[in-house]
Amino acid sequence: MKTAASADLFRKLPSVDDVTRVPAVAALGVSYGHDPIADAARAVLDRLRQEIASGLLDADALELALSGLTDALEKQLRQTMSFSLRPVINATGVILHTNLGRAPISESAIPHIRETAAAYSNLEFDLATGLRGKRDVHIDRLFQRLLHEEGHEEGKTGTAVSTIVVNNNAAAVLLALNTLADGGEVIVSRGELVEIGGSFRIPDVMAKSGAILREVGTTNRTRVSDYEKAITERTRLLLRVHRSNFEITGFTEQASTAELATLASKRGVPLLEDLGSGALFDLRSVGIDSEPGVLDSLRAGVGIVTYSGDKLLGGPQAGLISGRADLISRMRSNSLFRALRVDKLIYAALEATLLAYVRRDHDAIPTLRMMRLTKEEVGERAAKLAAKVDSPKLKVQIVDGESILGGGAAPSSVLPTRLLALSCDALSPDELASRLRSSDPPIIARVEEGRVLLDLRTVFPGQDKALGDALAMIEQWVISG
Repeated sequence: MKTAASADLFRKLPSVDDVTRVPAVAALGVSYGHDPIADAARAVLDRLRQEIASGLLDADALELALSGLTDALEKQLRQTMSFSLRPVINATGVILHTNLGRAPISESAIPHIRETAAAYSNLEFDLATGLRGKRDVHIDRLFQRLLHEEGHEEGKTGTAVSTIVVNNNAAAVLLALNTLADGGEVIVSRGELVEIGGSFRIPDVMAKSGAILREVGTTNRTRVSDYEKAITERTRLLLRVHRSNFEITGFTEQASTAELATLASKRGVPLLEDLGSGALFDLRSVGIDSEPGVLDSLRAGVGIVTYSGDKLLGGPQAGLISGRADLISRMRSNSLFRALRVDKLIYAALEATLLAYVRRDHDAIPTLRMMRLTKEEVGERAAKLAAKVDSPKLKVQIVDGESILGGGAAPSSVLPTRLLALSCDALSPDELASRLRSSDPPIIARVEEGRVLLDLRTVFPGQDKALGDALAMIEQWVISG
């Protein structure tokens, strides 16, 4: 409700045109343009009107606000004209943090992405013949070296191995099911009818693909005989699904991948495995035994494996489908493949990532490098940062902790680490975490048991200084406050 006093304050507000004609504001047009300046002026004036209406501004406060109008407008411009998507420091210790973009791209991939993005490329052009080519060839040749050499030599796959790329693993499952089982039955254990992040449910994607779900076994126990009894003339696929983000323990039984592969071969029905994360790296070398890799599945005789590019592979977001070349060829001919395909930038990032695998330069891939860090290496960096904080009000301790893979990979597996545990007399843990998030760049931490925890396993060494600077600013604020 307007009062006489507030009406007088409203009349003191300049118009948008008046603001844009102020010389200091007009000068901003060189950098931002007239329309963004007008929008920013409108937003700043709207805020002042709201504050007047709420009784937050009297005449003196309004005069002060109007004297700083140019600064307020410039701040508004910086906010609205800057990128919303921005880099953050991941100090959570979750290596494949879905909310933070999962796997970081390797430094070696950046130049290849840049040169591919900034010019024309031979994405679908065969330089040898001068004819139209296939975009798959740029990564399939590398996957054949990484998968065909070790899998095919043992004679377990029975045919050549090929790989195609779609936009994510959900798309990979959808394409495989639609190509190989549209109108037919797909047999899957009840214990594998999972839902993962974003409400992605196996029964739903199966329905979208046109395949008919045939559940076998129970939630906790499914034997290979359950699959065999369910096979009919309508069966098109056997499906094995990786249980992302959870495990079933206790009174359980699950048919092994090798048993299912043997049954599939015997009955002439392909076995499709939705591996989810999909590692080309031997996780046993970092103490993780529970997560099957792509080679493990192919060696066991799985016909088709689907997995993600931005998880344990350590590349960009993509859905990868590897397996029998004859089955992959059928998927490549499916019109749905074109709708789900990826662009040249994803191929460039994947090609650079796979070349690092071919060279066995695993430390070039950030995800693998983080997994390979020892507890002692993380602890040494934590100690150096802790030594820079010198305030009784901002307490820093180094404690033992655990990092996790994240991204639905090996949900029960952890990596031993050392954590910086922060507590502050003047700030609650949530307030302290909020101040870290408001840093530039923002720092994302964990809050547990009344403390803010920072795990440097997922912090790039080059970010240690920014992290130290943020702690110093908080420390200074605490001291001065």
